[in-house]
Amino acid sequence: MNEILADPDGGMNGSRARLTFDLDADICVVGAGLAGLTVALEAARLGASVVVLEGRNVGWGASGGLLGTVIPGFGLALKDLIARVGLEDAKELWNLSKEGAEYVRAQATEQLMPGIAITEGALEVSNVDAGDRLISELQMLGEDFETEVEGWQIDQVRARLKTDRYFHGIYFPKAFQIDGRKYVHGLATLAVRAGARIFEDTPVVGIDASGIRKRIVTPSARLRASHIVLAGNVHLGAPSRRLSETLLPVWRYAGITEPLGDRLADAIAFKGSVLDTDGVDQFRIVDDGRLMWASPETTWDARPQRFASHIARRINTIFPQLGRVQIEDVWGGATGQTVHGMPQVGQLRRGLWVASGFGRQGLATSAMAGQLIARSILWGDERWRLFSPFELVWAGGVTGRIAGHMIGLWGRASSAAAGALARYRVRLREQERIREARLAEANRLAGVRPAPRPRSGEPNPQPQRHRPAEQPEVVAGGPGERGS
Repeated sequence: MNEILADPDGGMNGSRARLTFDLDADICVVGAGLAGLTVALEAARLGASVVVLEGRNVGWGASGGLLGTVIPGFGLALKDLIARVGLEDAKELWNLSKEGAEYVRAQATEQLMPGIAITEGALEVSNVDAGDRLISELQMLGEDFETEVEGWQIDQVRARLKTDRYFHGIYFPKAFQIDGRKYVHGLATLAVRAGARIFEDTPVVGIDASGIRKRIVTPSARLRASHIVLAGNVHLGAPSRRLSETLLPVWRYAGITEPLGDRLADAIAFKGSVLDTDGVDQFRIVDDGRLMWASPETTWDARPQRFASHIARRINTIFPQLGRVQIEDVWGGATGQTVHGMPQVGQLRRGLWVASGFGRQGLATSAMAGQLIARSILWGDERWRLFSPFELVWAGGVTGRIAGHMIGLWGRASSAAAGALARYRVRLREQERIREARLAEANRLAGVRPAPRPRSGEPNPQPQRHRPAEQPEVVAGGPGERGS
């Protein structure tokens, strides 16, 4: 029987206790999030001895607080990726992200991870009328990057999402969504089953990466390993402060509403994930007719419950027909975003690896990185070098967080302004259409020909009424009365 059952805390037979004794291993992974657990799972499946050290507990950070959307791509816009590395390398990187998405699909089955609740399809919607950009992006994704996509016109988007806030959309039929919290604990369970050892409440306080056998120090034990994988994101701290300082910590909080019943059908007729192009809104329908919704990002940590009212207001702004909604649960976590928008994947020095900085699209890209690093260590796969152009760049510390916060506020404000302007223009076009229709109808009823619009500065010509055909003038002594 292949079904894997985890206990409520994600543990398995006490295998995640604190490490209190010295160990030797082929690979030591620092961080039990999505990337670290994928490295552990794949390396263990390939026959390596693997130890995972987690300072708190499995998936406690961003990896346990995801909305669960699995879609190819990176935080860096596709046109910017091409400008940075060229079309051919951009294609290779994109294909790696697609492989990551398929890896998640292969693991996230009800047989291996009960209750994973997989659903299909994702829709990226625009907050402004962006038809020309949509056509260009569709051509690029479909032709150059061999990704199955569909372009949705405004009417099609609004038939599924009954709001005037969104315009065009790009539909990814092969994207999908899962229960992100169940997935991260499911990965841990699969890794343990494959032979990896996971130790929680075991922070790493020191690393000596010199020599063939690296040394790792924890508060109560020491390890030796041939390879160390740093997968600890913004909370890595002491093991590699230089690495953690290349990431801008960004918190995002998500909430689940009460069951909305029949009200939900009046607002949303789409079962997949919805993401807007400005990264402000992300939501989807989950079990029992609830709505899962993510708040905008912030660079400051806070209690998740503080965002419950904000999420409720945002839902009401987009879908006022839902009325007042109650948020029953809120959670969140910090993701690490790099300055250049691409994840950090590769070898820092011989035997010291990094898998970090996945930003918003962590499910597919962390799976990609985990596979890539495990195969690089054990098979000599060199494709990690595709990420070499995206070097470690200092994120600016506290100053960078302040700047990031202000940029985020400005971005959301400019997005809101652009959206409001786009909706205003649509209303003007609609009012003009109605006015012209009424004028045409009035002209028809009055028997008036529609006059051409005057040019600027010219007087408005008066409509000419239809006159009946003139009768010929009757002359006395017509042809029939004349004498010879």
